[in-house]
Amino acid sequence: MKIIYKNIGIWAISLIIVSCSSSQRQVANEANGKVNLVILDPGHFHASLLQKDTLAAINDTIWIYAPKGIEVDQYLKSIDSYNQRAEKPTAWVKQLYTADDYLSKMLAGHQGDVVVLAGNNRKKTQYIIESVKAGCNVLADKPLAINQQDFKQLLDAYQLAKEKKLLLYDLMTERYDILNMIEKELMHQKGLFGELQKGLPDNPSITMESVHHFFKNVSGKPLIRPAWYYDVAQQGEGIADVTTHLIDLIQWQCFPNEAIHYQSDVEVTDAKHWPTSITLSEFSQSTLIDSFPPYLDKYVKNDILEVMANGTLNFTIKGINIGMKVSWNYAPPASGGDTFTSIKKGSKATLEIIQNKSNNFIRQLYIRKENKTDTATFEMELQKAVGQLQKTYPFLSVKNEGEGLYLIDIPLENRSGHEEHFGKVAKSFLHYLKCKDMPDWENENTISKYYITTTAVEMAHK
Repeated sequence: MKIIYKNIGIWAISLIIVSCSSSQRQVANEANGKVNLVILDPGHFHASLLQKDTLAAINDTIWIYAPKGIEVDQYLKSIDSYNQRAEKPTAWVKQLYTADDYLSKMLAGHQGDVVVLAGNNRKKTQYIIESVKAGCNVLADKPLAINQQDFKQLLDAYQLAKEKKLLLYDLMTERYDILNMIEKELMHQKGLFGELQKGLPDNPSITMESVHHFFKNVSGKPLIRPAWYYDVAQQGEGIADVTTHLIDLIQWQCFPNEAIHYQSDVEVTDAKHWPTSITLSEFSQSTLIDSFPPYLDKYVKNDILEVMANGTLNFTIKGINIGMKVSWNYAPPASGGDTFTSIKKGSKATLEIIQNKSNNFIRQLYIRKENKTDTATFEMELQKAVGQLQKTYPFLSVKNEGEGLYLIDIPLENRSGHEEHFGKVAKSFLHYLKCKDMPDWENENTISKYYITTTAVEMAHK
């Protein structure tokens, strides 16, 4: 798996697996079983996370094409830190090109089997289509599209990738969170959860709320954002960005192995948005830049930067009503952090994931018995379901919290962190790349996801 990480380093999120190499290089790669990576215009710390650990399938030499600037410098520093650490250091060898013609040089260079994209989202969809045209596979960080013009271009990219038998893959890490994996299993225990309810537009069956922060620590260090991160024309609005993970989870958990077609299975019913106010001192602390760049002037009112980072979104998938809310604050409160709430209503029980101050900002999974469900029968079904899960997860247990609420207890030492999930996505992608067995629903559901988000952005503006 080493292959993806090498070139993915800077912008792992927008990994683009490139088949740009010549036939001779392809034959050589197949012979040694290694994948060559190209990193294109890295701008997000997710890219370097893909290279945090060595992957045996990836060559140590990575090709990096990017404009000069703080973003590529930060990526290079991250890769250096992985190479120089005392415990399990990596051995990435960097081949760097930073002239203005970096994109055309990358497309003509034929250095990689995989191109990685994770950065400025205004450029991302164009990078994707150009890479696919050049014969490249693509592994990309979210979001792949931030407006409806991007969505139309993304449709073209997927069609072209299909014709060329290339991979275009979205970097979805949340599927590898153990809480989400176990919740998915419990949801499909009909004797325990029952049937997923359809809900109503004003009382959805599925609700999710996510709160994030612009200024926070990542890997123990303050996260420095590029200035364009505060420009929704470049980063995308909140309902076009964070919601991609949430929609992907719903598709993957509630409709496993099912293709969701945006033309017939999806309806966006409502969307709203509102800004987060950022002072110049906060902006400077977050970006290390002394003043607002000119392209942000249109968002500045009375010396306050208004970032359209918050929003609500209501939609249906195959008749199931779903509601989402995403919020961005500047920084978490003292002893605070990001928060998340997820509720999925079944006919016999409700599954809840809660992350807030009451549980020290650690996500916990609960199941709540419906009032009409017999307690003894419910507890028997719960123990049966958990017993089955314990064959795979022996550390799993249940705690009765009272009043029909039960904690599905997953010890912290048995949970992998967010940064570790990137390697797991890379392994899945590399498997699909090697075995050429990626299911059709992956593509269809990614297209539907970006139809939902980009339609919601347009609706919010109206």
